[in-house]
Amino acid sequence: MSWNEPGGDKNDPWSGRKDPNGPPDLDEAIRNLQDKFGGLFGGGGSGDGSGGFSMKGIGIVVAAAVAVWLISGFYQVVQGTRGVVTRFGAYVDTTEAGLNWHIPFPIEDVLIIDVEKQRFIEVGYRSGGRQGMGSVPREALMLTKDENIVDVRLAVQYRVSNAKDFAFNVLNPSATLKQVTESVERGVIGHNNMDFVLTEGRSEIVFEIKEEIQAVMDSYQAGIQIDSVNLQDAQPPEQVQGAFEDAIKAREDKQRLINEAEAYSNDVVPKARGAASRTVQEAEAYKERVIASADGEVSRFAHLLEEYKKAPEVTRQRIYLETMESVLGGTDTVMVDVKGGNNLLYLPLDKLGKQAKPQPSGSVSLPVNLVPQPTRITNNKRPSTRGRDVRGR
Repeated sequence: MSWNEPGGDKNDPWSGRKDPNGPPDLDEAIRNLQDKFGGLFGGGGSGDGSGGFSMKGIGIVVAAAVAVWLISGFYQVVQGTRGVVTRFGAYVDTTEAGLNWHIPFPIEDVLIIDVEKQRFIEVGYRSGGRQGMGSVPREALMLTKDENIVDVRLAVQYRVSNAKDFAFNVLNPSATLKQVTESVERGVIGHNNMDFVLTEGRSEIVFEIKEEIQAVMDSYQAGIQIDSVNLQDAQPPEQVQGAFEDAIKAREDKQRLINEAEAYSNDVVPKARGAASRTVQEAEAYKERVIASADGEVSRFAHLLEEYKKAPEVTRQRIYLETMESVLGGTDTVMVDVKGGNNLLYLPLDKLGKQAKPQPSGSVSLPVNLVPQPTRITNNKRPSTRGRDVRGR
């Protein structure tokens, strides 16, 4: 469609005249903008589009930009953190807490690392969910030395010990620590039996895991210090928990019976040892008494022998009388044989002894004919040829 036809282009290509109702010309808008900036910085503009910035204005702009850029190099490091300064990505320095300055971006940059914050990782479970501590079987189930499976949940608490190593030596320190923890944990659990892991060996296992994790992270120079390793839970898988509880009850009953047997043994054995010791001591005392008595008898008979040698008849008579006294001292019946006769005299000493006791006041004495009298027994045979014979029965 031509320019002079109805509805065509209103701009005349030969005369340069434009339609007043059309859009503004782009060249004209650029010239107007240049005139305005030229007036701002001391230059001038002309209608033909010539003009520009003055050197003074350019210097002011550059100086202001440099000042702002230098001021942006100041940064604040709060207490408990460290600033790791890098120049074109390479490590330069580690700054302490306070106001510091570095060459601004893009030459240098600062990474702020909290070195006092307690960080932790969870292996075998995840906390904070709707159901509390949820198990992660892929991480929690482990094989023991006796080929049993246990569900172990572990929490590791750590902090940054070296900001430079933490920032540069390991790409992802938290993920690396978790992988190392899981590997070390499986190794330690695999070297112990299931009963040891679930009962008395927990503290020992936790200590061993902590030492091995720290050794591995130090070899990586990861700048991580392990503060504590907590064994949150260690139990058999859910599928065998019932049988395992029965086994635990049986083990507890066994231990209880052993304790009761040991208590009974501790009660009976000392008594038996005391009785045995008392018997031995009594035997020793009896032995000493018998030996001492025998030694005394030997000594007495030795002295008696000397006296017998001096006066045999007198000594023999005295020994006879002492012997008969000891023999007949406890008997109540005495039979007396009169020398040269056939009569045997019977003496009831028990009744005579009662008669000889004094009668209490008010008592009635028996008639003379009721008092027991010695009984004479006639014997035709001579009982003994000895001059005097006294027998007791």
